[in-house]
Amino acid sequence: MTREEYERGRLLLDSLELPYEVVSPDPGFALVGAPALIVDGESRSTLSRPGGDFFCAGWVEYSEALIDVPRSEPETFDEGVFGRAAVAVLAPCVADRAKIRIIAQLSGDVGPALPYLNAEMERASFSAQAPVLSFMDGYRLVAVHPRRIAVAKADDIVDAWRTLELFRRRVEDAWARRAEIEPSFETRERPPALEIFRRLPRTNCGICQAPTCLAFAVKIWGGEAAVTDCAPVFGGEGGFVELRGALEEVCTGLGV
Repeated sequence: MTREEYERGRLLLDSLELPYEVVSPDPGFALVGAPALIVDGESRSTLSRPGGDFFCAGWVEYSEALIDVPRSEPETFDEGVFGRAAVAVLAPCVADRAKIRIIAQLSGDVGPALPYLNAEMERASFSAQAPVLSFMDGYRLVAVHPRRIAVAKADDIVDAWRTLELFRRRVEDAWARRAEIEPSFETRERPPALEIFRRLPRTNCGICQAPTCLAFAVKIWGGEAAVTDCAPVFGGEGGFVELRGALEEVCTGLGV
């Protein structure tokens, strides 16, 4: 959601005298987020009505942020590559419904900086062909593409902004020091197959020719199977089509 979309929603709610609260990224996360509206069911229905001119990234159940937004202005960099981030997708995390997942679009292009980060982030997974760099931020899975970033299992929207801001500073710092870094195009070891397993149906149906969903996740992780071999998700044979987006997201992030 952009700040312009937020303003349209706020003005509409004001005109109808409907209640709402605001979670703001300002000032510390101002470069990676726009204010988020906290509304009740009636207000949400009003904003979501067909034919309206209000668009948002999505809806999740509100939970109070576990961290505070920094009160200092975000650090800026000369010749930066990140630009600004805007959350384009906001949804519950399929792997853990108590968490959220986001996809943020970037105004800049971090693609040229990814090999420099790959050289410094020994635990990251990198695919130069995609290109995509993925890594774990605690229990959060972060997948970075040249112009978008996906974060899975964030605690709440403020935590998602925190993750984006930490990466923004990291990539800008690496790019500023690129003359001192030997870029690496090496494909590094991928994060655990458990991240794939958590997004599978876990029915152990065997249609994929693996004895269990965990074994299937290991095969995907090792490049021995395609995620689309999961018939309950991609073949419509088990009613788990809602897992498709999360599986595609994590597999893209892992470079498989």
